[in-house]
Amino acid sequence: MQFLYHPDAGLPDLTVEGEAYRYLFKVRRFKVGERIALRNLADDYLCFYRIEKVTRREAQLRFLEKEARVVMPERPLHLGWCIVDPKTVEKTLPMLNELGVGKITFVYCERSQKNFRPDFERLRRILVNSCQQCGRSRLMALETASSVADYFEKYPGSAVLDFGGAPLPCEGGVNAILVGCEGGFDEAERKLFENRTIYGLETPLILRSETAAVTAAARITG
Repeated sequence: MQFLYHPDAGLPDLTVEGEAYRYLFKVRRFKVGERIALRNLADDYLCFYRIEKVTRREAQLRFLEKEARVVMPERPLHLGWCIVDPKTVEKTLPMLNELGVGKITFVYCERSQKNFRPDFERLRRILVNSCQQCGRSRLMALETASSVADYFEKYPGSAVLDFGGAPLPCEGGVNAILVGCEGGFDEAERKLFENRTIYGLETPLILRSETAAVTAAARITG
């Protein structure tokens, strides 16, 4: 763990309880008087606290100091990701977070399962845990778009990852890219790709949606 998340990190006094308390004092075995680092994941400050008091259910922390420490990728990516099984998203999200994806727009495309609904609260908890492990200083942004057309209306400059596109560059220059779901895009959606930049991956194999998303993120942000 690089730091502990607390929404009020930066205030003079904090109370730690619940899951965070159990992790600090049952797993990591912190003691009174020790110094720990916290972030609120809303600004770039790493805040240091001293453990003042520990009871059976909670702990009291006293603020010591803070320092600006930005831990973010140089080239954050906006990923448009057509809706797939939420379990797949949950497994893949920590990798995308570590790779530096700055924002995900979950897009309902024609071949998406319409009954799938992202649980943003659950996804946020996954992102918090990922940030605590990898050290990232700010949370990824999450949202939905009702269709591919809606996505392009909001983000007209986005590129597309699709079969037959130009090789996806590694040197940057791509700020946003749309990745399809299982089964890819239908022909009506492909008509929306006219006059847009289309990239592909140099492989003869058919990739799962999450594999394509992680590969694209790794190449663009790496």
